[in-house]
Amino acid sequence: MARILVVDDEPHIVGVLRAYLAREGHDVATAFDGESALAVAREAVPDLVILDVMLPGRSGFDVLRGLRAAGSPAAVIMLTARDDVIDRVAGLEIGADDYVTKPFEPRELVARVGAVLRRSAGGRSAPSGPADARRFFDLAIDLAGREVVRGTGRLELTRVEFDLLDALTDSPGMVLTREQLGERVFGERFDAFDRTMDSHVKNLRRKLGQRPDGGRYVETVRGVGYRAARP
Repeated sequence: MARILVVDDEPHIVGVLRAYLAREGHDVATAFDGESALAVAREAVPDLVILDVMLPGRSGFDVLRGLRAAGSPAAVIMLTARDDVIDRVAGLEIGADDYVTKPFEPRELVARVGAVLRRSAGGRSAPSGPADARRFFDLAIDLAGREVVRGTGRLELTRVEFDLLDALTDSPGMVLTREQLGERVFGERFDAFDRTMDSHVKNLRRKLGQRPDGGRYVETVRGVGYRAARP
C-alpha cells in the first residue's frame, strides 16, 4: 500500500497507530523525536508522515520545515494536542496537508490517511495528454506532472495548493465557495466554516505573487468565496 512514518513521543500512540495502519496493509516506520524523524525519513522515503507538533528537541514544525527543505514530497498529517487554530494555521503555512486534534479515534485518523493517499494517487495517476497542460496568464500548469512553472522557474506548491489552483483555474472568473473548493480539493464534505481553507489560499497567493499586470491570480469575493482572475 504505502510507506508511512509515525512520529510521536508517546510510545502508546505510536504502537496503536502502527497496529491500525499495518492492519490496512501499510509499511510503517516510527520515530519518537524530531532528529530521528528526519533521519528515518531520509532512509525510508515515506509517502505520508503522521507528525506530532510537540516533540522533544525539534518540534513537529521544525521537522516539517526540514522535510520540505530536503525536497520531500511526502504528505503530512499533523497531530495537535489541542484544537488550536494557531497550531493548525502554522502547520498549513509550512506545507502540512491535514491535521488531527488529540485525543483522536484511531479509525478516524486511518480514514484521514486513506483520504490523503487517494488524493495523492489521483494526482500521480492522471493520464498524460494535451488536456493536461493549462496556461493561466504567465503560468504554465502541468496537470499530469503536477507542476507550475513561471518563466524558467518552478513554483513549489503543496498538494492542497496545487489542487486549489487546478480547481480555480479550471473555470477562470467562476466563483467557488469554500465548501465547493473543499469538496473539489479534499474529495469529501467540507465544513464551510473551517477557516483553514483561507490559510491554504493565503499560502497559494503568497507563492504565486502578482500577475504581470500587478493584480492577483486568485481573487476574493467577499462573503462568498474565491475565483481565479479572468485573463
